[in-house]
Amino acid sequence: MRIKKYYIVLIIVSYFSATQYVLAQAKRIITLSSAISETVNALGYGKNILATDVTSVWPEEINRLPKVSRNRSFSVESITAYRPDLILVPEGDFSKENLYQFKSLGIRVVTIRQEFSVKGATKFIRQIAAAIGDKARGEQLAQKTESNINTTLSQLKKGSKSPKVLFIYARGVGTMNVAGKGSSIDEIIKLAGGKNAIQEFSDFKPYTTEALIKSNPDVILMFDFGLSSLGGRAAFLDLPGVSYTNAGKNKKIIEMNGPLLINFSNRLPEAIKALNNRIL
Repeated sequence: MRIKKYYIVLIIVSYFSATQYVLAQAKRIITLSSAISETVNALGYGKNILATDVTSVWPEEINRLPKVSRNRSFSVESITAYRPDLILVPEGDFSKENLYQFKSLGIRVVTIRQEFSVKGATKFIRQIAAAIGDKARGEQLAQKTESNINTTLSQLKKGSKSPKVLFIYARGVGTMNVAGKGSSIDEIIKLAGGKNAIQEFSDFKPYTTEALIKSNPDVILMFDFGLSSLGGRAAFLDLPGVSYTNAGKNKKIIEMNGPLLINFSNRLPEAIKALNNRIL
């Protein structure tokens, strides 16, 4: 009789634990960066995303979702209209006032800090899974991603020396910046077997013809939309100073998908391999 009662209690406890676990999981999610949106989707919760930011364009089912941001600016009203129970946002993108407004409305906001490294990619996945309420699935994806990264790194093409790669972020000729040390682009270039041509400063600084010639890159890398904004490959090769660089002389101007290059999450192995194939 005691044994029977024990099993009844165990079943009841297990039932309520499982119920609480399900209730703890986010059902209505707003994602405010491409990497966050892609990771939530990879975890199997894409169907729970109500809306995203303008950078979230992959995969297509995410791209089709409503956008609640314009040029990285967010409207509290446009977000709350979707009645989310969870907002996932990069660290620093919300002001203290924004955070207070959402808290006062009973909406949970989790800020995600992204670290641009192999370890940072798996940490990013685990953070997002924990916020959703599914650590187990997060652990599975993190381990799979780490294994794929290690396999990819072991199979990379290697040259006699690391090519110098200059990344230019462009939004037309009037808006051009180059990536220095410490940026996501700096790290993906290194992981892919290249060397960032800019070592004198950190983050991003305005592009100049003098800096271009001085850095003399072997490869010039841009996002696909950036190269298009400059009129395409041929038009870029005609810009002042380009023909004086090794990249210009060899016409080594490459374009790649932006969200892929800055993912630093589950698609990091794909990004490393794709960039390695283009620069070596």
